[in-house]
Amino acid sequence: MPQIGEILREGKGKKVYATDDPDKAIVFFKDEAMAFHGLKRGRILGKGEVNNQVCEHLFNLLKDNGIETHFIEHIDARHSLVKRCDMLPFAVKIRNIAAGQLTERTGIPVGTKLEPTVIEFVLKDSDMEVDPIVNHTHIYAMKAATPEEMEQITEMSLKIDEILTAYLKDISIELIDMKLEYGRYHGRIILADEITPDTARFWDASTHEPLDIDRFRRDMDNVAEAYQEVLHRMMGVS
Repeated sequence: MPQIGEILREGKGKKVYATDDPDKAIVFFKDEAMAFHGLKRGRILGKGEVNNQVCEHLFNLLKDNGIETHFIEHIDARHSLVKRCDMLPFAVKIRNIAAGQLTERTGIPVGTKLEPTVIEFVLKDSDMEVDPIVNHTHIYAMKAATPEEMEQITEMSLKIDEILTAYLKDISIELIDMKLEYGRYHGRIILADEITPDTARFWDASTHEPLDIDRFRRDMDNVAEAYQEVLHRMMGVS
């Protein structure tokens, strides 16, 4: 197993470390929670362990459906071994149901099914209170991706959405929206980062109760229990 080296980057819910293998990195999932660009901070007990397992499960599901991801293998409760990618400076937001900032910007009522699915590109690591939305021409001007890569990223994102929406429906979870991040690995664009209740809105299909970081954002109770519920449904635990 590669040895942990220097920290490469740290996000809201994880740290990424270099290893003695230049092609591999180690991800550590944290219990710390953050919202509103760091204005609200806290801790969700057990979140790191849940997110590590959820991400592993979903990335393996995507791999089985032809999507290349950075995930290699599970190390322990909070650590996973991944391919070390050159991360793209923008993220992709896929929105199936109106919620969050979209409703504030557009006036579309919360809970409205979006037809077609809305795709947004946002800059990462911005100092602005809200991640700025950019379009293809911004990305080309930044030399962040080529037209061919943008076409591939869009197609992959829609396919990921289709796969996960169908899977989650079977366990009575609605995929409201999610943030996807990509990186280059030996010249290939692959899915990286994470898909967890930190980066996606998961609603109970019957009650429409959030099972994700929105509970923390909105000062709702049973935050840790909601994360656990997502994992239990994925693992088939009643």
